[in-house]
Amino acid sequence: MKYDLITVKRNEVFTDSKVIANGTHNKHESIQRIINKYKDDFEEFGKLRFSDLKSENPKGGRPEVIYLLNEEQATLLMTYLRNNEAVRTFKKNLVHQFYRMRRHLLEKQSKAWIETRENNKKNRLKETDVIKLLIEYAKEQGSRNSDKLYITYTKLANTIINCKRDQANIMQLNNLTLVEGMILQTIRIDMSLGMHYKDIYKDCKTRIEMFKDITYLNNDMIAIN
Repeated sequence: MKYDLITVKRNEVFTDSKVIANGTHNKHESIQRIINKYKDDFEEFGKLRFSDLKSENPKGGRPEVIYLLNEEQATLLMTYLRNNEAVRTFKKNLVHQFYRMRRHLLEKQSKAWIETRENNKKNRLKETDVIKLLIEYAKEQGSRNSDKLYITYTKLANTIINCKRDQANIMQLNNLTLVEGMILQTIRIDMSLGMHYKDIYKDCKTRIEMFKDITYLNNDMIAIN
């Protein structure tokens, strides 16, 4: 699960040497050298893990070693870098993201989050049942790509949270459930009125934009092909 600067694997939070190199405007080779030079220091905070990234050279070449760093290792690495403006800005962003993800992982273990997620799953099933009807409806109107409507409406709903469902907090999940319920009802009503399937999408999009304005959500919307 990717979260911009950090990665979550089995409820453990990491960043990597490539991300740090890019974020601090350093060459990756320089970051690797620091980690290798002070390997014992880093391993005081956990075993150093790494992955091999296939060489981008079309003629082949040695794979690039990318180190996975936990929060303590990443913090230690930042102390070994020259403290310029780029490093300070990146350090603050990284701290914020580690903090938010730790808080989210704790929230996911709560009864309230689990119940909210289950409620969202049930509502999502109702929405997909209606989208099945919409797919057949669109086919009757000449659509050749109606099977893509699942993805289209999923993307539309997800603009409310702008992340994967399992990364969403309770408020985001509740907003997503409201929006998917809105989509469900709008599709039902608009099909009963005989609207074109593309106009149904536009109607859903307009309603969601209004919802976002009311709730002060400002994510970019998507367009239907």
